[in-house]
Amino acid sequence: MAEVMEPPPFDNDEDLKDEDDLFSDAKEKPSSPESEQSQESGIHLSDSKSLSKDENSVDEDVDNREDFFEGVGAEIRLDSDEEGGREENEKEETDSDSPATAAASHGLKPQISVTETAGPKTKLVPPSLQSEEVSESADEKPAYETQIKITDALKMGEGMSAYIVYKVITKTSNPAFRRPENAVLRRFSDFLGLHAKLTEKHLPLGVIVPAAPEKSVLGMTKVKMSKEDSGSTDFIERRRAALERYLTRTAMHPTLASDPDFREFLEKDGDLPKSTSTSALSGAGVKRLFSKVGESFDKITLKVEESDEWFEEKQQQVEALYLQLKKLHASLEILSQHRKELSISAAAFARSAAMLGNVEEHTALSRALSQLAETEEKIETIHKEQADADFFLMAELMKDYVALMGAVKDVFYERIKTYKTWKDAEATLGKKRDNKAKLEAQNKMDKISQAQAEITEWEQKVEKCQEDFETMSQNIKKEMFRFEKLRVTDFKDGVVKYLEVLLDSQQKLIKYWETFLPEAKAIA
Repeated sequence: MAEVMEPPPFDNDEDLKDEDDLFSDAKEKPSSPESEQSQESGIHLSDSKSLSKDENSVDEDVDNREDFFEGVGAEIRLDSDEEGGREENEKEETDSDSPATAAASHGLKPQISVTETAGPKTKLVPPSLQSEEVSESADEKPAYETQIKITDALKMGEGMSAYIVYKVITKTSNPAFRRPENAVLRRFSDFLGLHAKLTEKHLPLGVIVPAAPEKSVLGMTKVKMSKEDSGSTDFIERRRAALERYLTRTAMHPTLASDPDFREFLEKDGDLPKSTSTSALSGAGVKRLFSKVGESFDKITLKVEESDEWFEEKQQQVEALYLQLKKLHASLEILSQHRKELSISAAAFARSAAMLGNVEEHTALSRALSQLAETEEKIETIHKEQADADFFLMAELMKDYVALMGAVKDVFYERIKTYKTWKDAEATLGKKRDNKAKLEAQNKMDKISQAQAEITEWEQKVEKCQEDFETMSQNIKKEMFRFEKLRVTDFKDGVVKYLEVLLDSQQKLIKYWETFLPEAKAIA
């Protein structure tokens, strides 16, 4: 690269003795016709401006002008050149084929990023372009607003044959529904049947289907055998809230919201066809259990060389997030349980303080103990409400996203299965072609036509498998963009609500204790 040269000042000729060597190379080089012309014009300009300068300074000025007008292979840092030649540079950049040629014509380095260069090609991932393309299609929302509430949970039957039905109320502006408001009764198995149908249809397309609440044989057995136990009531309430969140997330998905099975679930009067595959003790349930075990084994053993760095990084992020969410969920459940135990302890303390106040003979102390008992009763309520907030606002949110991360992992695994199907089809196609080559070598003309037909058939299958794989990969990227956006929103809303409840609880605690403090000081 050429050296950076600046024109020497004309008024310090004595200090330029050592610097004269800097221009010796330029003087020795043969000059081109253009440089000679520029030299002549440079001498003329210098003579017209200053006739009193000596011959040495004129030669140095001419040499500098020769380097300036050559402009190729030298960098010149002159503010006047950048300002004066800005319009000319812009014109040349617009007329040139690429930014690299425009920069070369001025001898300056371009200060913008170039996607194509004349050097060796490197594999680049354009995250900004990819995110824009994905965000335009992934930021889709359902065309119509749908609100779903599960208001009541009713116990039907007695003993081990008992079951719970939930009243599902739907308000929607979707004209595909027969009525703008629908109210139906659905069993828990109906919810699982709906999830199975949606998964069967949409999971192979790369759609993240929200996970339905898991079955709980132990919890449901307690409900069947107990009367009006508080434990069974808590179990029913938790399941009701989980089912409501499941339907809400499904209704928010632009693809799943318009599914006929989902619409039938929300508006069909009467009972839905009984789903036998959801029973844990049925033959289909046993087959499903073995199928899950086989899939779990395949997930461990099936390894694919990932050609897309995006999927490799995203799978690692999902796996790490899945493990941390499980730990956080376990911690929040312990916190909620301890808060409930604290509420129970506060109630016991309130009863003991009240009984002590009743037997206390000292009037002021007896009044203070009674006031303390009332304060602890209020604090018991605060701890109970806070325990519910710990569970429903935070622990259940983490539990939902642990299940949703499982759904994301299922989508990635489905993509791997699609990729394996594609490669298996390519291997079969290669065998068919080898078979045809053998037939041609053996001159078996009667079987060649059939072999060619099989090759054509498998070529179509390979093309279809490749198209399915590419379409699924693109759909997963869109789904992940949407999923991440909703996850951030859900976490933000949940944390804000949780902090508001926590702040309100602390303010109430302060208020109650400040009210009790004068009673304690009044003891004399």
